Amino acid sequence: MPLAPGPAAAEGAPPSGPNGGVTPWRAPLLWRGLLLASRVALLPVCRLRVTGAQPLAGAPVILAANHIGAADPVVLMAACRVRRVAPRIMATGGLFRAPVLGPVLRRSGQIRVDRRRVDVTAALPAARAALDQGSALLAYPEGRITLDPGGWPERGRTGLARLAHDTGAPVVPVAQWGAHLLAPWGAPRGLVGRLLWALVHRPVIRVHFAEPLDLTGTRVPQATDQIMAALTEQLAALRPDEPELPAWVDPNRPLSTARSRTRPR
Repeated sequence: MPLAPGPAAAEGAPPSGPNGGVTPWRAPLLWRGLLLASRVALLPVCRLRVTGAQPLAGAPVILAANHIGAADPVVLMAACRVRRVAPRIMATGGLFRAPVLGPVLRRSGQIRVDRRRVDVTAALPAARAALDQGSALLAYPEGRITLDPGGWPERGRTGLARLAHDTGAPVVPVAQWGAHLLAPWGAPRGLVGRLLWALVHRPVIRVHFAEPLDLTGTRVPQATDQIMAALTEQLAALRPDEPELPAWVDPNRPLSTARSRTRPR
């Protein structure tokens, strides 16, 4: 079912060109600077390893990443910098209400998602408009940091599959592992301690860009399952020494199997 047109004031709505067409999006200098800054910021605290395919620059693509911790955005920004892609991130609405971060997110073209409000679906037309502009769109199909005891991807929400269905944009699973070591649950509480640990140990953080999924003719629920299965498969390859539980278990992270997926053995 096609998405309804979004409100004119939606975060990320595209400007019209002089002839009524959509103006291709170019990442603002501010956003390109922040992508570079994220890469530099990680150098003292980890060894970033980025593998896999490189998304086509200027082509609409949905980057679907698993969500394991509060440091994920910085890690994924740095990985995208390595891959020379400037994504627009679907970020929780609370970040847009922050005094300094909010204006930065708005000025850099990021897309607001108010997950616990009745207008949460307003983000989908804005995301579709971003894809119409040829943007790379980065989002977490789980919709939250995983609460699975093993840190595995949970069952996904259908939003990204709906976007792929309505726009024809390819979906690239982006599996990542290690970001949970940099920021504990409840950060900024406990953040200094984890960063001091990371300065000493410089853990390896891995990000893998998989090949685009072929979701042609696949219904939205099945496409969602296919995205999450691909993420789980790619993540398993990144953590062969941690097949069940993470080597480091955050004692403050709440655990739940309510949305856990059954993983193939």
